[in-house]
Amino acid sequence: MWNEKMATRAKCREIDPDALFVQGAAQNRAKLICRGCPVRTQCLAEALDSRIEFGVWGGMTERERRALLRRRKDVTDWYELLTSAERRYERERTGQEVAVAARS
Repeated sequence: MWNEKMATRAKCREIDPDALFVQGAAQNRAKLICRGCPVRTQCLAEALDSRIEFGVWGGMTERERRALLRRRKDVTDWYELLTSAERRYERERTGQEVAVAARS
């Protein structure tokens, strides 16, 4: 479900793409690029759904994605799973902020 509109919002659009295709300890630095990215969830879902083998996508290395795919063989649509979880989290977080404000 990745599209050009998402790509224009990605934090990594402003860096050298090779920075995300590194090995070893450099992968931990590459993962930091994804922190706070507004399309991180969608990026990770695309990598999982498309079985992208190389690089850091959505803050996960290829090894981490392979392990997740092995653990969750039941998932057929990562995009739906991850984006719905993200929406639920945002609703809960927003609800908590409203509850805190109401108590103040």
